[in-house]
Amino acid sequence: MYRGLALAAHEASISFSSLTDVNCFLAGLNLQYGKSASELIVVNGNNLTSAIREHHVSKLASEFSQIAPVRYYLVDFQRKLGQQKFCVMEGRDIGTVVFPDAFCKIFLTASLEIRAGRRMEELQRKGQTCLGLEQVMRDVAERDKQDMERQESPLRQAADAILLDTSPYSIEQVEDKIVEMAKKKALEHGLKL
Repeated sequence: MYRGLALAAHEASISFSSLTDVNCFLAGLNLQYGKSASELIVVNGNNLTSAIREHHVSKLASEFSQIAPVRYYLVDFQRKLGQQKFCVMEGRDIGTVVFPDAFCKIFLTASLEIRAGRRMEELQRKGQTCLGLEQVMRDVAERDKQDMERQESPLRQAADAILLDTSPYSIEQVEDKIVEMAKKKALEHGLKL
């Protein structure tokens, strides 16, 4: 969601440093989320599902997510989504700010090298081969630092979140572990998944 809004604002030439511009952008926003896998994020009628995964959007999202009105807007939007139906959400503040009372919180991490390697593989699958691993590692580390040090909703593990270091696992293994953890937490809370 942050990637989608940041990209849309950037493409609309919204100044990230102008709260007036940002507030006007948010006031006129038409955000649709999760219509389908091919239309995961639609902003003002533009399907940004593929575009948000481009490398330059990571930096835009990190910068845009530091703006308080943007965070307030998306926290409200995410909470409304959560009220509409049972859902799984991921994000850097989901367990600490958006849903602090969620029955199951999992804090995923991996070594910087592993995360950068995974990001490189994703970029290469999309034909973006102009970046080297060292640059991607620097970019991932810089985004983490910015997100951990931001004023609004900094990146941090919730006290009651389960830590899962995904470094040694495939995506399928990580999915299996998440499902197992969620089922266990659901049973503890008398919920049926």
